[in-house]
Amino acid sequence: MATTENDKKKEYLRGYRKHARRIKRIEAELEEIRSMRTCPSVLNDGMPHGSGGTGDLSGYVAQLDDKETELFTEGVEQVKIYKDISYRINLLVDEDERDVLFYRYVKGMEWWEVARIMGYSERWIYELHGKALKNLKIS
Repeated sequence: MATTENDKKKEYLRGYRKHARRIKRIEAELEEIRSMRTCPSVLNDGMPHGSGGTGDLSGYVAQLDDKETELFTEGVEQVKIYKDISYRINLLVDEDERDVLFYRYVKGMEWWEVARIMGYSERWIYELHGKALKNLKIS
């Protein structure tokens, strides 16, 4: 039962970084959409055929608008989950437990990086992580 509960807590805490990855992907998609509009396309005849200038912009603008809306929505969700995770982490009594969860799940650091910043061994960081998960309350 404890493993299942800890797995749920870890998945909850990973939510923030998932939003960050989605935002980066959407930004890359936006960049790709913009570059397709500004760069000429090449057909099999090897001659450039411009997609910019005199063509219909409505499809391009709609596609761009959809992606920008998706980016905004994802950003709002990331802020919501950050606030909730941060609130729950800050309810922990032990500062070291708070730090481990923050560095690992919000900052996305590797275990060795958390250990280095906190001045502890990785083994102790794993112990703190386990204690922090046990003490973390999620709904």
